[in-house]
Amino acid sequence: MNTHTLIQQIDALLPQTQCTQCGYDGCLPYAQAIATQNEAINRCPPGGQAGVQALAQLTRQQEIPLNPDCGTPAPLQVAFIDEQHCIGCTLCIQACPVDAILGANKLMHTVLPDLCTGCGLCAPPCPVDCIDMQPARRDWTPADAHTARHNHHRRQARLAALHGETTGPAQRTLANKAPVAQSTDTQARQEKIADALARARARRNQPREP
Repeated sequence: MNTHTLIQQIDALLPQTQCTQCGYDGCLPYAQAIATQNEAINRCPPGGQAGVQALAQLTRQQEIPLNPDCGTPAPLQVAFIDEQHCIGCTLCIQACPVDAILGANKLMHTVLPDLCTGCGLCAPPCPVDCIDMQPARRDWTPADAHTARHNHHRRQARLAALHGETTGPAQRTLANKAPVAQSTDTQARQEKIADALARARARRNQPREP
């Protein structure tokens, strides 16, 4: 079996959540590391122990326990944006590896739950903490993995065409960049962020209608 074929077969066994818990920038880079750098096969929490077993059989290695340093298996979750508090900063859109969030600068964002992989990468960048990971109440399926792989690769191709970036963290920071993220004026950027936070706090403090 040649290396290219092995990479493809390893990638096909990975869940395609693109969560980066393995320490790589996506499922394909992890597959490449297993095939070419002798990386451990137990670094994918979404794949669970069943995924380790499948990788062990494919690569003819001994099955080993899932590495707890990478995380623990958990039921599928999806991101939910509290639209009342969203300030339209686009940072979650930039972070999503599969284009599962719709929105534009200074406009409300929303998650497409059928496309969300539950990776959780959108929550940490949110400056107003309006993104929660909630139970999906369904299992992740091979069809979901196929769709996620397609959407992730399409995103990569788009970023490569727009920015010349094909790998690494730049993939998660260059798509649909908001003016506040593009600004090179530190003071202006800080003022815009402060203004956005002030508007978000003001909305939070408004009494809700019964």
